[in-house]
Amino acid sequence: MLTPGYMFIWLGIRGGGGSCAPRPGGSAIPFPGPAPCPAPLRPSGSYLTAAGRPAGVSLAPPAPAPSPRRAMERGVLLLALAWALGVTLSGAAKSPYQQVLQHSRLRGRQHGPNVCAVQKLLGTNRKYYTNCKQWYQRKVCGKSTMISYECCPGYEKVPGEKGCPAALPLSNLYDTLGIVGASTTQLYSDSSNLRPEIEGPGSFTIFAPNNEAWAALPAEMLDSLVSNVNIELLNALRYHMVNRRVLTDELKHGTSLPSMYQNIDLQIHHYPNGIVTVNCARLLKADHHATNGVVHLIDKVIATTTNTIQQIVETNENLETLRAAVAASDLNTLLESDDQFTLLAPTNEAFEKIPQETLNRILGDPEALKDLLNHHILKSAMCAEAIIAGLSMETLEGTMLEVGCTGDELTLNGRAIIAEKDVLAVNGVVHFVNELLIPDSAKTLFELGKESDVSTSIDLFRQADLSSHLTGNERVTLLAPVNIVFKDGTPPMNQNTKSLLLDHILKEQLSSKYLYHGQKLETLGGKELRVFVYRNNLCIENVCIAAHDRRGRFGTLFTVDKMLTPPAGTVMDVLKADQRFTTLVAAIQSAGLMETLNRPGTFTVFAPTNEAFQAMPQGELNKLMGNAKELATILKYHIGDEILVSGAVGVLVRLKSLQGDKIEVTAKNNVVNVNKEPVAETDIMATNGVIYAVNAVLQPPAFRPQERGDEPADPALEIFKQASALSKVSQRSARLAPVYSRLLARMKQ
Repeated sequence: MLTPGYMFIWLGIRGGGGSCAPRPGGSAIPFPGPAPCPAPLRPSGSYLTAAGRPAGVSLAPPAPAPSPRRAMERGVLLLALAWALGVTLSGAAKSPYQQVLQHSRLRGRQHGPNVCAVQKLLGTNRKYYTNCKQWYQRKVCGKSTMISYECCPGYEKVPGEKGCPAALPLSNLYDTLGIVGASTTQLYSDSSNLRPEIEGPGSFTIFAPNNEAWAALPAEMLDSLVSNVNIELLNALRYHMVNRRVLTDELKHGTSLPSMYQNIDLQIHHYPNGIVTVNCARLLKADHHATNGVVHLIDKVIATTTNTIQQIVETNENLETLRAAVAASDLNTLLESDDQFTLLAPTNEAFEKIPQETLNRILGDPEALKDLLNHHILKSAMCAEAIIAGLSMETLEGTMLEVGCTGDELTLNGRAIIAEKDVLAVNGVVHFVNELLIPDSAKTLFELGKESDVSTSIDLFRQADLSSHLTGNERVTLLAPVNIVFKDGTPPMNQNTKSLLLDHILKEQLSSKYLYHGQKLETLGGKELRVFVYRNNLCIENVCIAAHDRRGRFGTLFTVDKMLTPPAGTVMDVLKADQRFTTLVAAIQSAGLMETLNRPGTFTVFAPTNEAFQAMPQGELNKLMGNAKELATILKYHIGDEILVSGAVGVLVRLKSLQGDKIEVTAKNNVVNVNKEPVAETDIMATNGVIYAVNAVLQPPAFRPQERGDEPADPALEIFKQASALSKVSQRSARLAPVYSRLLARMKQ
């Protein structure tokens, strides 16, 4: 069978090298070094002449060499064709186990042919073939590993030669058990009278426990087996066997194989990280061929299983509360179905840790109870041996759980709460957990917020006697500022604060992904809030959403970046009510802009304070105030034609003004600047816009001295002004001297 690498060499690319060894990255050959050249493919029905060419082929002069661009295009095309043909001819894609094994072989190739690199967990005998990510992390379950090199499965060393150049001798299954490190299984096969069967004709698969697996069995269990070798031990061994040859590429995730003990199924799981398990025992070395079958070395002695997940729940005395909850939520049918699941089964102790009020609420709410239980069911079967690093797994409830490990302990969301692992069922795996995992969808708003980064806000709502809105069955959305907002202290609890907090509760249970620009939202305090959608943020009035939604049973939590400031009148109403803007209000009246700023609209007003006007030279100020047209132009330059709250300001935002020119708004280190002038106060909200207080009067470009239209800009002059020294060459040059003199004269004006 041709490999993709061979196809690449056969098709060839003009100008390529003369070696017939496949190039790195295009090779499917499982060992390094050049391979023998395959026989060239010939056209059907042709033969070679004595000159080595197909009969009938002309020896006409070769065509002119193509251009480099054409040659490259042809090369890319041929490479793509070669890859496609190679994949087709080389069969299906490799299984995850084979991919990981190939990676280990690649890492070990510098030590000779058929050498595999393995990661060994320090202080143990546990070894892993790992993928590229694990290789560079050098950790398994957070514990350090060391790299060792050994012969890949199926090969052995030869004295005096590098690597593992020789294939293991092919013998019967009984002899192969001794070769692969399963001598205890070999011994028990002899004593149980299984030896004649696995030495004789046939085709079998043996999942052979290694010697450490037998030694790890409880003494009473091992005594029970060896004291009745012709029945108990024989039956146990036959449960580790399949009556045909099964290689790893056939060990598909979630499938089962009938064992040779009463056809009771073996549960197979083949994970994306390359780990393969049989009844949650990990395959250590797989695909050891024998004349009458194949041996897979595993790390445990496996026990028979005939129970469904539901039957395990029904019969275990530590799961009585869970049993009642499953019955109440009508999940019995699911847990005894043929689908493969992982049940994170809360023990009685886990339920007892929950406050009785919370537990009663959930048990009395069918929807919350169903969400709670579905949050403990993963969508696929996951054995503990398959977890060598953290990964996210989806629950039936629709959320993700972080499943990881620390040493020998499994973790859920970073906590080591699994009391017992790998209780195998015919339709999945059960892990007992000693803490209840309550999903957001089964929590109240109060429960969502009290142990999060908005806990200070939640406490404020409690102090304001608004807890009933956060704990009941009212459909609401809470705008909760993050704790850092209150780093300098919380506002005093008075009627104004209570009214403001009431405006942080919206009347509907919302989802941020359905909000749109210009949408109006009503608060429990009776205010109307606007939604602003920006490129980099989603805001409601002056507050912007700082984290993903948390959707509870009846309410949704929006974490926001500051306290809400509901609008209080039009822009003119707000300016008139603020004593900092008396001069500005008078200027607006003189310029005839009051009607504009009172009508409905979307304005951003950079409002100069009284201090800003006082900083102007008195003569210039008097002149400005006495010229209504010029005053109107200046003021219009302070008004943007859309609403821009500070949370939407990134590195630079250019906002078009009513005057026509652009205003540049920037933010750095939590300071907003407009045309490089710092803003004194941001986000003063009005019903028709937003106001920024600035301590400077902004000048449109046409009013700035360096940009006046009465003197055309001269780039040469600007460059000349910045010169650090006069050029002697310019002064001596007859051609440049007049230009130099004119520029110098203009500078002196």
